Amino acid sequence: MTETSDKHQQQPDISVVVPLYNEEESLPELEEWIARVMKDNGFTYEVIFVNDGSTDRSWEVISNLCKKNGNNHGICFRRNYGKSPALNTGFEAARGKVVITMDADLQDSPDEIPELYRMITQDGYDLVSGYKQKRYDPLSKTIPTKLFNATARKVSGIKNLHDFNCGLKAYRNAVVKHIEVYGDMHRYIPYLAKLAGFNRIGEKVVQHQARKYGKTKFGLDRFVNGYLDLATLWFTGKFGGKPMHFFGLLGSLMFIIGFISAAAVGALKLYHMYSGAKYSLVTDSPYFYISLTTMIIGCQLFLAGFIGELVARNSSRRNHYEIEERI
Repeated sequence: MTETSDKHQQQPDISVVVPLYNEEESLPELEEWIARVMKDNGFTYEVIFVNDGSTDRSWEVISNLCKKNGNNHGICFRRNYGKSPALNTGFEAARGKVVITMDADLQDSPDEIPELYRMITQDGYDLVSGYKQKRYDPLSKTIPTKLFNATARKVSGIKNLHDFNCGLKAYRNAVVKHIEVYGDMHRYIPYLAKLAGFNRIGEKVVQHQARKYGKTKFGLDRFVNGYLDLATLWFTGKFGGKPMHFFGLLGSLMFIIGFISAAAVGALKLYHMYSGAKYSLVTDSPYFYISLTTMIIGCQLFLAGFIGELVARNSSRRNHYEIEERI
């Protein structure tokens, strides 16, 4: 085996994963900045540019950067899939002991890399998330972001993170190999890591730079989708392996409440009958139909729990557990 191939097989200190969409102007400057930081700190590294179906010259620029520097690698999607698939593909390709993610728009500073690397390798964190304490974004973006992060902290239980969606993050290699980022779940990577058993999650205040080229690719709809994704992640994390605990409990409560209500309507009619008071048919009362509907919905939820248990029982991952080590 040649010296070149030996060097290629060695695990680099750092893998930098850069998902991008239409960022042709910023890529050369970003690549040069990363290379300078790595050289100044003596890191061995690789940069993985994941082109998410760009319609500009981004892939041509990436190809030239890879020819110029053997530490650069490129992955090109045939069409635009989104940031989460781009990150997941980059994670699969990453070989570094520490994996750094950053956006390609130059709003994330590569100068943060050495300290992020130190926090993973020396302080023992599994994941370190950047916190853009001072942002160069309009209020229409910063205020919803604060509300979103407050909700994410409450639901996930990760109280020490102020910015879940910061693109600048550092991971132990084992973390990115044990999580799956899909849909738009890149916003909740710290929560995904926690669900996978990686609980040593830290935060570092990082510099947020004003956008130099182009414009943002995200609209306000991401906040609506973000809350839906958070609800999905919370539910699957808590009840994914035991759906009956959710649907069965909720269905049972609704059925009992409906049954008691229907019984109360019937008992009230009997009381009026035997006391000689004026009474009407049970079916004339709207409360009877509300009670009946509640019982039906309760039965449906209970059956949904049974179906969920059957699906979970037949899942190939029903007894899949993350084992850190064996002796």
